[in-house]
Amino acid sequence: MYLTVVQRLQTLPSVLALAYASLMGSMSSVVAQQAIPTCKAPNPGEYLLLVNSPRAENQGQLRRVLPSETKTTTCRYLNDTVTRIGGFSRIEDANRWAKFIRESAGLSATITTRPAEAVAQPVSYRPQPLGFGYAILVDYFNKTELAAQVQQVVGGDVGFVSYGQRPYLLAVYTTNQTEAYSTLQKLSERGFFAQLVDARKVMLLRQSVKLQ
Repeated sequence: MYLTVVQRLQTLPSVLALAYASLMGSMSSVVAQQAIPTCKAPNPGEYLLLVNSPRAENQGQLRRVLPSETKTTTCRYLNDTVTRIGGFSRIEDANRWAKFIRESAGLSATITTRPAEAVAQPVSYRPQPLGFGYAILVDYFNKTELAAQVQQVVGGDVGFVSYGQRPYLLAVYTTNQTEAYSTLQKLSERGFFAQLVDARKVMLLRQSVKLQ
């Protein structure tokens, strides 16, 4: 019995050391995740490529196939760790790069954008369709004060559009399907009557609703 107790006491430091190492490893992982910044939003009219790269191994794969002068940033987007590649002015270019990365590095990529700022045209009023992508519309039931509440949820300007010959608030216009569904869910959870539609069928009437 005495030997058994001694043996247990001798193995105790090893057990504690393993537990401590495991704990420190978990803490390091948490700290590392917290240290990764949130991805910077694209500039108006810019297309971003967000490459899914949760591990250092994935980030290394990506660096090996990209030209050395390519500017990349590791950041967090919708709780995922991604590599941000910006500077695309056309969605066709962003799509080509996404395909190249998928075929050469085996990594998936998401394309996101932000509508270009409308240029004032005081001479004539010509509503234009939003273009390719997804639009999240909110029925405001003729209560313009809802625009301020929608703005708080989406964290940006709210536009004014026409869809199916009816007026709506434009909460988000994006080519990123994940972002569109995420915004739709947030608005629905807050009690707004929101819907996701084909942006090509939406007419932009006003870029930003003036809040009182």
